[in-house]
Amino acid sequence: MPMLPGRRSILALLCSGGFFAGAGNATAADELKFTELYTTGVELTAKARSLAGKEVTMSGFMAPPLKAEADFFVLTRVPMAVCPFCDSQMDWPDDIVLVMLEDTVAFTPFNRRIRVTGRLDVGFVKDAGTGFVSFVRLIGASYGQV
Repeated sequence: MPMLPGRRSILALLCSGGFFAGAGNATAADELKFTELYTTGVELTAKARSLAGKEVTMSGFMAPPLKAEADFFVLTRVPMAVCPFCDSQMDWPDDIVLVMLEDTVAFTPFNRRIRVTGRLDVGFVKDAGTGFVSFVRLIGASYGQV
């Protein structure tokens, strides 16, 4: 089931001119691939650092959520059938992205590729609401199936 955009997403789209084909100065979000996130360990690539604070689009898979509806999820490079938070024997992939959505949504099956757009935020942060510690986040994000 595709996600319906929130009011802020629609307003931002209209205000940016992105709703109209060929709109003046509207700029598309930069594409950022998982392979373009890190050089080694948790050292960001020059491209990832240059996009911090800007709107980016990433493609990947939604990791199985902790609950049926929430305003966040984890984006992974490969599909994950089991929630690693729920199984202490599993390892999280190194290249995950925490996606903070504008609205609470129902989730996409783990094996369907999705495309996420949001503001890239980097650096270690512990989210007060979820308790998650993340290094890379997409804030105010929206997504749809590829």
